[in-house]
Amino acid sequence: MNNSGDNGVKLERPRLTFKEKVGYGLGDMASNLYFQTFVLFLPIFYTDVFGIPAAAMGTMMLVTRVWDAVTDPVMGMIADRTQTRWGKFRPYIISFAIPLAVGGVLVFSTPDLGDSGKLIYAYATYMLLMMLYTAINVPYSALMGVITPNSMERTEVSSFRFVAAFGGQVIVGAATLGLVEYLGGGDETLGWQMTMVAYGALAVALLFATFYLTKERVSPKKEVRNKPSADLKDLFMNKPWVLVGLATLFQLTYIVMRGSSTTYYFRYFVGDQQLNLLGWNIDLTYALFTSSFITAGTIATLIGAVLTKYFTKLLDKKFVYSGFLLSSAAFSCAFFFLEPDNVVLMYVLNVLVSFFFGSVSVLQWAIYTDAADYGEWKFGRRATALIMAASLFMLKLGLTFGGAITGWMLEFHNFVPLAEQSEYTITGIKLLMSVYPAIFGFIGGAIMLFYPLRDVTMVKIEEDLLARKEKAGQES
Repeated sequence: MNNSGDNGVKLERPRLTFKEKVGYGLGDMASNLYFQTFVLFLPIFYTDVFGIPAAAMGTMMLVTRVWDAVTDPVMGMIADRTQTRWGKFRPYIISFAIPLAVGGVLVFSTPDLGDSGKLIYAYATYMLLMMLYTAINVPYSALMGVITPNSMERTEVSSFRFVAAFGGQVIVGAATLGLVEYLGGGDETLGWQMTMVAYGALAVALLFATFYLTKERVSPKKEVRNKPSADLKDLFMNKPWVLVGLATLFQLTYIVMRGSSTTYYFRYFVGDQQLNLLGWNIDLTYALFTSSFITAGTIATLIGAVLTKYFTKLLDKKFVYSGFLLSSAAFSCAFFFLEPDNVVLMYVLNVLVSFFFGSVSVLQWAIYTDAADYGEWKFGRRATALIMAASLFMLKLGLTFGGAITGWMLEFHNFVPLAEQSEYTITGIKLLMSVYPAIFGFIGGAIMLFYPLRDVTMVKIEEDLLARKEKAGQES
């Protein structure tokens, strides 16, 4: 491909060091120690450990997003206007690392406050934790847009990010239930609290590493002072962002519903099973079966993420995103037809669902930074952090809908915590693991078919932006 545009300006391809790519990725490993815990274990912690009704838990997750609707874009606009000798975004990563760890411990603590008091405590601590999560992840996500100006390089950085993210997911999926048992010594409430202490300490170390190993290189022209109203208008006039934002909403609702349902699926439908592997009989308890199932899926997701750059050499990013999300949702539907003793099929289908989702996870963030470039090219103003804040809000909205719908559907199907479930409830749990979430996956995949930015379009946009910056530099 020719790297020079019609204007005669050569498009530079700056290369980031391996150390910086890894350093950036470690930040998402830290975030996923929390995000994956939210997805997989927070619903069942609230219903089976803390004793909050499923429907109340679902409503709480929805209501708290109203506050996020304010904090996410506000954090983005604050970060875009920050100027320090360490950059615009990196200072927030190191400043809020320890408060995030403290917030995680508070959410998974279980004070004896009575039914109403428990619900108020859950609302307050969950909102606090999500605010702290926002304070780190909006600047962190925006950081990828300013460590290099090159779209294809950002796709590679995104791969490093998600390899590290899936490392965090492996830790959570494989170790959490075992840590709860070990650190709690049979006391499940203490086990959850101490597990979050351990995850918090690890997250702080990882976020500090991200701060020290990365550097910000891209910034808007110094004379540009964007008004918040102009930034917001540009955001909603940015068609590529609107489409990928909607796709993210449905994509996250899909994967969060599956993740949140997994623990219920294995505790109440599958139960303890025995796996015959090459003549060896392996006893799979609920904890072991759930952990190994999640871990196998996470490894498959990681493989899909690593292979993303090869898929995008064969197909445009939008088609990889759309086609793989549709494929993942299709395989998810098959879970409805499984019986509790179909152990091998459960692993196989989960590997397929997760493998196809791996590339989707990588590409969504690379596509968001493309949308930020498009916004600067189209409107003459760059608001990377606002783009990422709005994108993170759509991601958390998907997290919210996924958790809320899971709680509501459990209540609809008459779920009773820590009890033998009726056939109607078991059918509902099976649907929550298969068809219900797949509906949202199909919608998200279909939306991305209308995404307008092809890879060749992004090369032209990069060339135009570089030409403008060089012309501005000559005139100053």
